[in-house]
Amino acid sequence: SQAQRALSDEELADYHINERINDRGVLVDVPLAQAAVRYAAAELEEIQALVVEVTQGAVTSVRSPRMREWVWDRVGPQARDLMTVTKNEETKRSIDKNVRASLLVLAEENPDEVPAEVADVVQCADDLWASSVAKFARMADLADDEDHRVRGAFVFAGGAATGRAASYGLQAHNLSRKTAKDPDAVRLAMVRGHQIVPAHGRRVTDVLKGMLRPALIAAPGQGLVTADWSAIEARVNPWLSNSPEGEAKLDLFRTGEDIYKVNASATFGVTVADVDDAQRQVGKVQELACGFGGAVGAFNAMGRIYNVLLPEAQSRRMVDAWRRANPWAVKQWSDLEQAYTLAMRQPGREFTAGRVTYLYDGQHLWYALPSGRVLCYPYARFDRDGISYAKAAWKPAQDAKEWPRARLWHGLACENIVQATANDLLRDALRRLDAEGLEVVLHVHDEIVLEGGENAAGALKDIMTTTPAWASGLPLAAEVNIRERYGK
Repeated sequence: SQAQRALSDEELADYHINERINDRGVLVDVPLAQAAVRYAAAELEEIQALVVEVTQGAVTSVRSPRMREWVWDRVGPQARDLMTVTKNEETKRSIDKNVRASLLVLAEENPDEVPAEVADVVQCADDLWASSVAKFARMADLADDEDHRVRGAFVFAGGAATGRAASYGLQAHNLSRKTAKDPDAVRLAMVRGHQIVPAHGRRVTDVLKGMLRPALIAAPGQGLVTADWSAIEARVNPWLSNSPEGEAKLDLFRTGEDIYKVNASATFGVTVADVDDAQRQVGKVQELACGFGGAVGAFNAMGRIYNVLLPEAQSRRMVDAWRRANPWAVKQWSDLEQAYTLAMRQPGREFTAGRVTYLYDGQHLWYALPSGRVLCYPYARFDRDGISYAKAAWKPAQDAKEWPRARLWHGLACENIVQATANDLLRDALRRLDAEGLEVVLHVHDEIVLEGGENAAGALKDIMTTTPAWASGLPLAAEVNIRERYGK
């Protein structure tokens, strides 16, 4: 308790709401989770045998560093570029999740760069490292023996910089977005022990990944009422800038324009009506990657998720085009940096950028959100590379003498205020749902899930699209549906 400031009455109420959601829990389809663990165990043996066969015994485990070197020795220069990553000014070879995804896409486009047998080994590594297996096992273990509900899944304000909730145990924030097209049919096959490949997917791992969300179900006679805010961060960001250019961006949301097509129109010099699907996908990656000061690296990382792979020079053009079309963002990053730097230089004085105010008390750098909530960069100071602050670490290095430090830069400051404000909207909605006695079972940043029916669906949409008084002028939209199983 000495390490944190006192919670306001509102924050304490939010904590209690979070604990009521934790106590209510969410229902798990335990037979499905147990079946998934059995399928995964059988596939594990097949994967390891395949790796030994393809590599002619050179690699006996994809978990060994030897696998990375085996791949490196057999791929072309473009693939080697993808495998070369720089972290903390140290360049090294990597075969992590993002690299594997990029190599598999490249293998389809250019087999000379990534030969088929190398792609097979990379795919095996991806399958073996897939965390869905552990998540199914965890679901089954955590489910209450009597009613099969998992409780205590949410850590209040687990995200120190924003106050967003974190997940514990169930890991609700990290469930794969991929969802089976007909989860009931897949579930039936799995609990009966039938073949699930190729009828329901190319590989067992793919099928299991698509069944993680559907393993969370509604109580008998109820539905899972799910709603998520539409492009919440892309709306909050220009609203926080409190600028005429930001208002112009918000007007696109108010009039129902497709924001990704608008981006693509500006980038490719075509009318919004003439934007094709591939161009719209680029516009989507631009919006998701560039809003927090992201440059080519951020664009390419986001592009891998949405299968938009461009040469570096072209990625640079995409980033520059988004910035030209969104001058409010570039100004906001500059204003934020100026405000928190001035605050650091003049302790005890407030400096405002858009709708956010910074204050340095001589030890900690605080920022106040439009909601009135206050957050902190602890033990902030000027370093050689700019401003840094102490960052919480669950597992500090063994020889650590002090907390690790992170660098504050305008992109991070922007991301923090946007995500923290989006969290204020979530907290406000959860407060009103709790007051109406509606039973929330899950919440994941921009999404809320209740147990209920049509009445609950109507109430959920009304609450999520009603702007709180402190967020006047912020246009909100939400999609609502009712399912028996959680999905996307």
